[in-house]
Amino acid sequence: MMTSFPASARILAVEDDPLLAGHLQSHLQGCGFDVTLSHDGSEGLQLAESEDFDLILMDIMLPGTNGLEALQRLRRQRSVPVLLMSALGDEQNRIAGFSQGADDYLPKPFSLGELSVRVEAILRRVAYERREPQPSTAGSDLQFDEGRSDVAFCGHWVGLTPSEYRVLELLWRHPDEALSKPFLYQQALRRAYAQHDRSLDMHVSHIRRKLQAVGYEAARVDTVWGKGYVLVKAGT
Repeated sequence: MMTSFPASARILAVEDDPLLAGHLQSHLQGCGFDVTLSHDGSEGLQLAESEDFDLILMDIMLPGTNGLEALQRLRRQRSVPVLLMSALGDEQNRIAGFSQGADDYLPKPFSLGELSVRVEAILRRVAYERREPQPSTAGSDLQFDEGRSDVAFCGHWVGLTPSEYRVLELLWRHPDEALSKPFLYQQALRRAYAQHDRSLDMHVSHIRRKLQAVGYEAARVDTVWGKGYVLVKAGT
């Protein structure tokens, strides 16, 4: 069966370990991808900001600019998917990565086979989302921009991360329907729900704060205790 993304997708790998970087490049090139290597966080960020990549693989512990800081700065300009790689695999570091807008998190050590699966899943998901119709904004003053992974209100961008955008978009497609946390994790965050994982709660908190900051009051995201979240129109 053919994949739904171009095999020649451009990938930027930012990894300071030259041995691992070489393995990443040769393996992904063997899969048909066009791979650019960078061994420094500052250089990697500059490349990510100035060139068009389909996916960025980024280590967290980098010289120059660490991966989390580089991701935070990149998200101010671009919504390109980012897969973080790190030996720091504890929950706090995973949450920190997702809070900065990471699309996936791969703890070291990992197999090149698992890397391929993660890379292909992200590229396939992005290609699928680009084919989906945007949510209807008829009668609404909240405008969705799928390509930018952000929403606008009265001409002002809200400033959502890609993960926040997917959460809000999914809730928007199911107004007044309580969506469970496992469903939101699977469909919006693209990973399984764990009981003590608070990243979805954090994303929702950021969405609420950002919508409030631009003065949007026509709908709100409410907590459904013991279940998940629901998008409610004002006055209901």
